[in-house]
Amino acid sequence: MNSPLNAIVPAEQLNTLVRLAQMIQNRLPQNGGDPEKSYVARLLSKGGDAVLKKVGEESTEVVMAAKDLSHGGDSQSVVNEMADLWFHCLIALAHYGLTPQQVFDELERRVGMSGLEEKALRKVRDREKNGD
Repeated sequence: MNSPLNAIVPAEQLNTLVRLAQMIQNRLPQNGGDPEKSYVARLLSKGGDAVLKKVGEESTEVVMAAKDLSHGGDSQSVVNEMADLWFHCLIALAHYGLTPQQVFDELERRVGMSGLEEKALRKVRDREKNGD
């Protein structure tokens, strides 16, 4: 993969996301995930609302850890909470039949585009989709 992430994150580390995503796929109820033996399978068995609630909780914990860091807190707390968030985002992707590759592809599409430009294009696409 040739992306700007390679300059920051070694490819083998990106493979960690892929390996986690595969493990999560294996824990999906339809793939035999056992809620008695796996946290991921247990969360997935509770359905989309439970998965999304967990993503929301982890997002809040990232914000709180970052705010604490701004006031002398521990940077490792931000890293830990971000890892929890990414993990639960991977679970959400799996629950909805999506993959990390789709997210990587979208991020790659956005590389080199200003955020303002991307947001404006998204608004145009949304209007076209809605027939406005």
